[in-house]
Amino acid sequence: MSRTPRRHRSMYRVLSSLTVLTLAAGAATACGSNDSSSSSSASTSAIPSASAGTGKAAEAKLHMVDNDGHRLAFYAIQGSGSTIVLDSGGGEDSSQWKDIAPKVHAATGATVITYDRAGLGKSDVVPGAWKVQSAVSDLKAGLKQLGITKDVTLVAHSQAGEIANNLAQDDPEMLSGAVLVDANLPQFFTDEEIPRLVAATQPDVDAAKKDPEKPANRQLISTAEGFAEAHQAFHKVVWPTSVPATVMVSEKTPFAGSPPDAQHWRDAAASFVKEAPNRTLVTAKGTSHEVPTERPDLVLKAIEDRFAAQH
Repeated sequence: MSRTPRRHRSMYRVLSSLTVLTLAAGAATACGSNDSSSSSSASTSAIPSASAGTGKAAEAKLHMVDNDGHRLAFYAIQGSGSTIVLDSGGGEDSSQWKDIAPKVHAATGATVITYDRAGLGKSDVVPGAWKVQSAVSDLKAGLKQLGITKDVTLVAHSQAGEIANNLAQDDPEMLSGAVLVDANLPQFFTDEEIPRLVAATQPDVDAAKKDPEKPANRQLISTAEGFAEAHQAFHKVVWPTSVPATVMVSEKTPFAGSPPDAQHWRDAAASFVKEAPNRTLVTAKGTSHEVPTERPDLVLKAIEDRFAAQH
């Protein structure tokens, strides 16, 4: 299936899959097969060890896990001790990290986890509105079934920032740190900003409802439902001071065509960082919102630095 053009995907992810001028142009979001019938079942114990000392690049093993009546695809490269979870931006499945994950494992020696959120990749579609609480539940359930309950460094891009913030607030003892890559942050979703986002995306939502079974449209509709209320709640989420974080902001931001929104995006990141002394702000020079794709080296360095600081 074709992927959303890069110039449009940025806005798609920031708005939690509420695309601005993306679906109206007939672009399809990143997606994959949801047929998981031939996949292996997940172990409820620790992740089986991958081969070591063979000189071959580490390979991720697929684990299908169950949560609340649906199945999710988790991929694990076994390491020792700590765990690094790479969480994709809106509309992206685990393949967003396919080039970075092995390098993270090689650089840190940690177990590296990627996964497909519900409705993406090999994970089951879940009908109804997209709810961050359900996404957090899916992530925690998957990690628990893989034997991971603590010492997690969470790397979140764009929409995954909402999952990261809610998980950190609800279960800070699970996390040893985080790297938030041009991520959605509570400070951005103000009473002034939310109506702007809803108004800008309404034409695309209306168009999507004409073909609701198309995967791109299905996800857009699910995230549009209750968007304002959900993000008013997200604005109140507080990141715990006990969890250190690196916040990486793209130079161009997802709003290159709107200077006021771009500045608000930067201000939100700066405000987040100023709330605690164990937070670091990094600007990814020369990048758009697609930092993991355009500058994986910067993302890798941020992960290495954060991981080293924690261990």
